[in-house]
Formats: sequence, structure tokens, C-alpha cells
Amino acid sequence: MSQPLPTYADVEAAAARLAGHAVRTPVKTSAALDARSHAQVFLKCENAQRTGSFKFRGAFNALARLGEAERRRGVVAFSSGNHAQAVALAARLLGMTATIVMPTDAPALKMQATREHGARVVTYDRYRENRETIAEGLAAQQGSVLLPPFDHADIIAGQGTAARELIEEAGALDALFVCLGGGGLLSGALLAASALAPACRVFGVEPEAGNDAQRSLRAGALVRIETPRTIADGAQTQCLGELTFELIRRHVTDILTVSDTELIEAMRFLEHELGVVAEPTGCLGLAAVLTRRAGLEGRRIGVILSGGNIESARFAALVDGA
Repeated sequence: MSQPLPTYADVEAAAARLAGHAVRTPVKTSAALDARSHAQVFLKCENAQRTGSFKFRGAFNALARLGEAERRRGVVAFSSGNHAQAVALAARLLGMTATIVMPTDAPALKMQATREHGARVVTYDRYRENRETIAEGLAAQQGSVLLPPFDHADIIAGQGTAARELIEEAGALDALFVCLGGGGLLSGALLAASALAPACRVFGVEPEAGNDAQRSLRAGALVRIETPRTIADGAQTQCLGELTFELIRRHVTDILTVSDTELIEAMRFLEHELGVVAEPTGCLGLAAVLTRRAGLEGRRIGVILSGGNIESARFAALVDGA
């Protein structure tokens, strides 16, 4: 393995590093949600995080650990949108330049926000080009630090602070549902849950069309798929990372999938019952709870709503048109 696996001590160190920079996002409950899910549910609202998603936690933690010489070199990242915005803002706060490789069909809101935070955006075709190859070439050309979106120990540790805060506030949980793309958030959540609530069952949830992680877990080895076509743009990953797969393989209870239709229903429910606007990827965990995928009636359940970056017109088209 090219990097050592992060530990819960790294999550604690990340929490200290993020203090005063990341938002301690709210944990919400709802009688309607409890009635619908037949459980007691606690929602960790990372849509209220800086840049609108949990990604700021990992990006800031990773860049804050760089030395002055590395910061002067700038950073290159690749992302469908939320990691892009997070890296752009974290870099600006730390006095670094940032170049972000983004797909041409990334949500306009995410691309605009990335540029507004001061980053240079380089676009590519996600169905025909390899974003990692493009980013590696740019990093080599510019002499910059390359910061991947999930397969990085400092990224994983930073993301784990979301689950740490949730468990600190809600208390011990029977189960935790976490959205799953490349696995950075799930890996960090697994570290936090293992340390703070060892009896907690942790589920990763990914789109039906992009179930590479589920297939990898079943096969016992990394499975790579074609870029999935799903409304959950933040989970259009082809494969888990080396670090994230190992942590997930060791600690996860199971990996579940939900359909795009179920994601839309979760978005509609959140907006109607709690007044919360979340993007499709952010609703993966909640969709699994609403459809009672894991049979956890009567239990204390945590759900991380990973982000809320979606244009109002796109949200309305999905929720009203479904």
C-alpha cells in the first residue's frame, strides 16, 4: 500500500486543525422522518458546511498539513464539483493557487463557485477522458501538489470529523448511513464509529447505476466500472481508492444501493418535511433509510446528508417532475 492507513487519532488531529475553520453543522430530527422510517433518525446536515458539502473538511485538513514550500507550489485537484469548491476555498484561505480538473457537464453552480473561490478550472469529457491523467500532467507541468478527492489519508481523516461530531451530539448510534462515491466520507466515518460507537453498524449507500463499491466488497478486490449515469453526480466514480477500499473492507457492515427515483423521493421528503434542500448524492443515505433497506426499525440511526449544492431550477425539475 502506497500510504499508511489513517487512524482515529488522525481524525482527532483533523478536528483540532479544523476548529475555527469548518462549521460544526447542525444535527436535525423530525417526527415525520421517525414515523416514515420507523426509527429514531439523526441527520448530520453537511449541506450547511462551508462550500455546501462535507468536502471542505478533508480539503482544508490536507492542505493545512503542507509545509510552506509545498504551499508555494500550489495544488491541482480533480472533481465533479464539491471537492473542487472545497479545494479552491481551502487553497485561498491558506494563500495557495489552485487548478481544478472538472467535467464539462459538472453542475454550473459548482463550476461557478470553484472559479469564484479563485481556482483555475480545466474541463474534460468524463465519458471519454481520464481526469486523473490530466491532473497528474498538470501537477507535473506546474510543479504543484496533487490532491485527490478521496484516496488520501488526510482527506479521509478530515471527512471523519463529520461522523465524530454526529456521534458526539446524538450519542451512541445503532446504525449509521453514509453516502458513497469514492469512499472518503465512508472511510472516515468508519474510523469515527469504530472508536466512538463500536456497536454501531455502518452502511455505505451508492447509486444502483454505480455499484462499484458493492461489487468490490462482494469480490474481495477492487472492481472498476464505466462512468455511471445517475443524477447523483458526486457518486459518478468508477472505482474506490486503495486506502478507502481497505478501510471499507475491514470495517463496513454492508454496502447498499438506491435508485435515482428513490433519491428524488428523499429530496422531496427533506424539502417538504424539514425545509432542507439537498443534492441527489447527499440523499443516498437517507434514501436507504426511507426505504428501510437494512431493517433497523426501532433503532437509533444516524445519516450524513453530504451536500446541498444544486441549482434551484434543477432541484425543482427533479422534485416536481418525478
